[in-house]
Amino acid sequence: MTAWVKGQQAGPDAAVAAAADLLGRARAPVFAGLCAEVDAVRAAYRLARALGASLDPVGGTGLYADLGALASGGALTTTPAEVAGRADLVLVVGAGPWGAPLVADLAAGPGPSRGRAAGAARAVLALGGPVGAAASAAWPAGEAGLAAALGLLRGLAAGRVAGSHALADLAARLRGALYAVVAYDPAELGPLGSEMLTGLVKDLSESGRAFTLPLADPYQGRSVTQVAAWTTGQGPRVGFGRGRTEHDPWRFDSARQVAAGEADAALWLASLPAPRPDWTRTLPTVALLGEDAAGDEAEVVIRVGRPGETRGGALWHPRRAAITWQEGTSHGGASQEGTSPGAAPSAASVLAGLQARLVPTEHPASC
Repeated sequence: MTAWVKGQQAGPDAAVAAAADLLGRARAPVFAGLCAEVDAVRAAYRLARALGASLDPVGGTGLYADLGALASGGALTTTPAEVAGRADLVLVVGAGPWGAPLVADLAAGPGPSRGRAAGAARAVLALGGPVGAAASAAWPAGEAGLAAALGLLRGLAAGRVAGSHALADLAARLRGALYAVVAYDPAELGPLGSEMLTGLVKDLSESGRAFTLPLADPYQGRSVTQVAAWTTGQGPRVGFGRGRTEHDPWRFDSARQVAAGEADAALWLASLPAPRPDWTRTLPTVALLGEDAAGDEAEVVIRVGRPGETRGGALWHPRRAAITWQEGTSHGGASQEGTSPGAAPSAASVLAGLQARLVPTEHPASC
């Protein structure tokens, strides 16, 4: 194990002991990042419950833009495989989704091969996309932004807005599609934009087939959402400080907690690359980082294996829209456990070691 304590390289036992001491003294710890394999995220929820910590994934802003719309009115969603096989029209909203390989494949690949649209050409359209996007037609979002543009488009598509508008042609094309899909980045749209988009798709589905396809979440947020749901019955942002599970997207936003002085220690979990907040260097923090750890990112830094590279792990697969196992591929092949020879320890094993130090073994009560 490679680890550092206050910038100085330390042995495995010393690093875990320092991490346990830091977290054990905290009264209001926050566990953030959670950009990791399923085993590590599950271990983080177990340790958070034991310590009374709160949790917040790095992709929380985008996740809650989507979850808010889903909770308020539901959503009609599809999968990448269904889009590739059935969609004759794909509307790409904003700039974020254009970085996804799926969008490039849809723009350059053949049309649908299944369903009513089989054999038809596929139109890939852009609303508010970047200059030079590989779309067959594009419309600007306008000065009011994407949410307002989607609101206008929704009104036009449903017939609630009449007259000559710049988006009228786009609305007509959506209404005429056999299988329309709207691809978007929830973090880019925000809560209002996501609500308008899901409403647009539901209106289109009154007379045809239309679906949403959220993209551009590279930080395992969809995986964390599922782990949180089966672990706590709630969304990812939960707290255990009162001895029970509490879900509150505003209260347990880690950036807000740190800025308000509500958190006195943190665990940053990122066995996969993720944007790290500045506060990991100012708030007492234990950081579990992948192979690119340098040692100065937090008070205690422990290098862990990177799932899908130096070791195996269950990760969100964006093309399958599901959690799948990905083998380790580097350091000369993987063992039966999915661990490459010489690899750093898994984040899950480090968290389990912390929990063993911090939480006394429970003994059954005597009669």
